[in-house]
Amino acid sequence: MAKVHPNITTELANWIGDQPMFFMASAPLAEDSHINLSPRGLDSFRILNEHETIILDLTGSGNETAAHLAQNGRLTIMFCAFSGAPQILRLYGQGRVIRPGDENWSEFRSHFANERPGVRQIFHQQVNRVQTSCGFGVPLMELESQRDLLTNWASRRGEDGIQEYQQDKNATSIDGLPAPGLSAK
Repeated sequence: MAKVHPNITTELANWIGDQPMFFMASAPLAEDSHINLSPRGLDSFRILNEHETIILDLTGSGNETAAHLAQNGRLTIMFCAFSGAPQILRLYGQGRVIRPGDENWSEFRSHFANERPGVRQIFHQQVNRVQTSCGFGVPLMELESQRDLLTNWASRRGEDGIQEYQQDKNATSIDGLPAPGLSAK
């Protein structure tokens, strides 16, 4: 049974902190475009207060979330328990992209480890609905470890290589929407 909460409570925040991964969903407005659902890990999620979250976004193969947020701001975050008591938690809200040099960049960036290579941007979410549900259908699984492939890839490319990759591969969504702060070559 789904339950709506007035905000991110201390209990829910503690539960979120125990989850090794989460999913982000965003979508453009056009009916014939693609919904994006992206799994995340690598300790990239923080709760600022009972109605605000931030996600450290590393350079990856696409940049759908940034393009969708620039168009309409809709962002849903979902956590689910793969161990312990079953539960699913969704954070619905409006998001915006914070790029290096933007207002709030230094403040938000300080919530994450400095040595992480390949940082592209931060997603800032204003949460307007917090909902839990049973999670009875989510399998029980054990976490072996976080993967280090993405951070190793970014380290090998170096800062200049990452910037080139972002311009080449991350400037637009698969539907052709522009991503903030990047322009296609």
